Amino acid sequence: MHPDMPTPYEKGNQNQTTTWSECIAFYEELAQRFPHVLRFEQIGVSDGGIPVHAGVVSADGVHDRSLIKAAGRPVFFNNNGIHPGEPEGVDACMAIVRDLCFDPAKLAALGNTVLLFVPLYNVDGALNRANTSRVNQDGPEQFGFRGNSRHLDLNRDFIKCDTLNARLFNQLLTSWDPDVMVDTHTSNGADYPYTMTLIHTQADKLGYGLGPFLRETMLPHIYQEMEAKGWPTCPYVNPVQDTPDDGIAEFLEVPRFSTGFAALHHVIGFMPETHMLKPFKDRYDSMRALLDVTMAFTVQHAEQIQQLRAKAKEQAASAKEWTVAWQLDDTKPSTFRFKGYAAKRSASLLGNYQRLSYDRSQPWEKDIAYYNSFVPAATVRAPKGYIVPQAWREAIERLQWNGVEMARFDEASTVEAQYYHIVSVTSRPAAYEGHMYHDDVQLEARTASFTVQPGDWFIPLKQAAARYAVETLEPQGHDSFFRWGFFNSVLEKKENYSDYVFEDLALEMLEAEPELKTRFEAWKAANPALLSDQDAVLGFIFAHGQRHAEPEWRRYPVLSVF
Repeated sequence: MHPDMPTPYEKGNQNQTTTWSECIAFYEELAQRFPHVLRFEQIGVSDGGIPVHAGVVSADGVHDRSLIKAAGRPVFFNNNGIHPGEPEGVDACMAIVRDLCFDPAKLAALGNTVLLFVPLYNVDGALNRANTSRVNQDGPEQFGFRGNSRHLDLNRDFIKCDTLNARLFNQLLTSWDPDVMVDTHTSNGADYPYTMTLIHTQADKLGYGLGPFLRETMLPHIYQEMEAKGWPTCPYVNPVQDTPDDGIAEFLEVPRFSTGFAALHHVIGFMPETHMLKPFKDRYDSMRALLDVTMAFTVQHAEQIQQLRAKAKEQAASAKEWTVAWQLDDTKPSTFRFKGYAAKRSASLLGNYQRLSYDRSQPWEKDIAYYNSFVPAATVRAPKGYIVPQAWREAIERLQWNGVEMARFDEASTVEAQYYHIVSVTSRPAAYEGHMYHDDVQLEARTASFTVQPGDWFIPLKQAAARYAVETLEPQGHDSFFRWGFFNSVLEKKENYSDYVFEDLALEMLEAEPELKTRFEAWKAANPALLSDQDAVLGFIFAHGQRHAEPEWRRYPVLSVF
């Protein structure tokens, strides 16, 4: 703590977190006193109209993004307060930036690396302070809320971008193109001795040379340094069954999450998760240590990380195929030396069931199964590029926010292209973050001629942002635009029939369309119980016949050009 400018956390009882107004005022004073070290400014507003800020720390007084990127300087990015009820990163970042301003040796240790940070991302939630929403958490005394002013969780919004915050984040990360990102959180879940657990970009999914570097070099260093600082760290505790005893699985952070989103831009991402049941002071101290360790590693290995990222972008731009969905490989777990507490089962006093508890008086340490290998679940052949009709503005905007290179067609032309016929979609029965997310998508690839209109967009894949384009535009991608419902209108047939008229037309269609008749006979054999349901019978013929077909129905409008 510097006696001249202690943070609100340091001035308190170590069980209190800063308010939004205190946090912003603190950084504004620092920037005014140390303009050669810190630039701090508003980058936009939230959905609730609250200013969102970002800061840049540089050892040589250069803060302009264009100059920093032109010089190829490394960038370490720290995002805080995406969940203001998990605030230790907010307070730790304040102390780190303050120390860099006041301590010339610490500032010099940054070298050529720049620290980019968002002090408090979910500003709406930060202003919604209480002490009730974090059911299982030990402190602080007051804290913010997960939902923003639209009641959305910002750590599920990075692809769909329903919020102004997510749009800002997309543009900030794309324009700065950081090399390493740390997004600070607090964990829910099982009880165990560790204060710090760590989610990282899944190494198989990160791919290229970055994945092996993360798994074999960076993670072992982080675990070793955290142990040396008195904060033993383990992978995020994601039990494969009820308790860690039976093993844990790496968290597959798909692009809706910050680390999964960063991976689309070949950024190494970390989501430190301090344990909810540990005192806030311990969570703060371990978070400060984790930020110090990861930033120091980035500074030390910046040249290698930048070379690996550049190579990854080159390889992505020339990829012949893409994995757009991953699944856990449970056939070959590794092991992790884990420290846990004895799990107990006892009769509940509330109902007729057995409840789980952990006995801290019975600690244990042993090797447990660690499932950290993921294999492709869906792979697509890489096209030369995609054609996105200009009508689909929401998809086009998000591609632009993420720096995807694209060009408009000047005149109408005819192209041969692949398109997807959407065979079936299974959606969640209730809203998930404001959308009816599609859990399962079955497709059939077809080829046809299309007329491209002036103003439609062509997206070549020979570019650095290819991965973002592929994983959002391929419908089977974990968090594709299709899965989030951006193209739902193509799932709706626009015309219908009157049954008393269509009975006669249906007979004519079966005579005139042999393929339809064959499919109908197969359907009847497979669904005898439905033959007494007029809507089912006529509906099948109407949906599968060609006489009254609607070509746009169930046709995914994004085209692939090979």
